[in-house]
Amino acid sequence: MRFVSPRARVHGSLIGEAVVLGPSIIREGCVIEDSVVIGHPVRRKLLQAVSKAEELRELLDELSSGSRLGRSVIVRSGTVIYEEVELGDRVETGHNVLIREGCRLGNEVKVGSSTVLDGYVEVGQGTNIQSCAFLPPKTLVGERVFIGPRAVVTNDRYPYSGRLVETVIGDEAVIGANAVLIAGVRVGRRAVVAAGAVVTRDVRDEVVVAGCPARELMSYQEYVRKRARYAEPQP
Repeated sequence: MRFVSPRARVHGSLIGEAVVLGPSIIREGCVIEDSVVIGHPVRRKLLQAVSKAEELRELLDELSSGSRLGRSVIVRSGTVIYEEVELGDRVETGHNVLIREGCRLGNEVKVGSSTVLDGYVEVGQGTNIQSCAFLPPKTLVGERVFIGPRAVVTNDRYPYSGRLVETVIGDEAVIGANAVLIAGVRVGRRAVVAAGAVVTRDVRDEVVVAGCPARELMSYQEYVRKRARYAEPQP
């Protein structure tokens, strides 16, 4: 059943049984599809709710701090966006995306179906994250980055040590499908991580790395030349 908090400000379009909790803000031009939850309370607040014999949806609404969605955002069905999330203008999600608390996404970010941003992830404008990627807390992603399907970022070198560290992806980097970035590495600006690579140490700006562990394979300039030749129309 659709539910919109009386504290929410909704200027976009809600389709079907969308749920908007707390003082969430959904700006003009947004499209929120069926079975989406905006402003989902964090675990600590959920435990408070379970301990109280009140109607659950109204209680969750009361507990939620809400989220902020910019203009012309599209959130597809099955997506859950936790409280204290900020989405810039023209952000777009696929189906069944999970964006947990504290995430910040810049303008025109695309997040593919079944991707998980597991809280306190920052993503720069124009970045494209493909389906089934996983980004944990303390992941910092620059602008105009491409992250391929099923890519995984980690934040703990010795699970579970409890010591979480930042993993950083620079502007215009490319992370291939099924690549793994080990906790604490920095992928440089315009660096390219090949599909299936395991990155265990920092990657310099404008180089291509591949393998397990990943090693430098070529320059970014050579990669661009090969990409251009590949993209040429075939006879």
